[in-house]
Amino acid sequence: MRATIGICLSAALGLLLLGVAARAADKPEKIAPDKLPGKVADTLKSRFPGAKVNSAEKETENGKVVYDLEFTVKGHKYESDIEEDGTMIEYEKEIPAKSLPAAVTAGLKKKYPRSTLQEAMEVNKVNGKDEKLDHYEVTVKTGGKSQEVTVSLDGAKIDEEAAEPQEKK
Repeated sequence: MRATIGICLSAALGLLLLGVAARAADKPEKIAPDKLPGKVADTLKSRFPGAKVNSAEKETENGKVVYDLEFTVKGHKYESDIEEDGTMIEYEKEIPAKSLPAAVTAGLKKKYPRSTLQEAMEVNKVNGKDEKLDHYEVTVKTGGKSQEVTVSLDGAKIDEEAAEPQEKK
């Protein structure tokens, strides 16, 4: 009986440690922009000449190493996900909130009638040389809280992320 309990406790401890290790592996790791793998840097340079990387994180998504980059090109804010082999998955481009399509603005005003739109990003999916506008990410401010939401191209579907307190400046 004691041996069975000992085996069960050992197995439970092993599973617990495995779970902790797996969560630690999923946590993004900050990377210095000058330490990006050559293929990742080459993809960024070829797609966005003159890009200045402001921050980079390395993470594992669906079993693949992906670099999440935030950068600027000629003063415009961008973000991109690039796999370790240099394959660009998507990129986001900041646009003025007033440039959002009318249907997107209408959907946001309907769902968040007392909010202001703070930031808008076009999210483009990349498949080889093909790229396609997929959706928008918009930061809405309601009261003292900002919240990022994902909005479909027609404004009909809006998904929320967790609300964050407004940063003090």
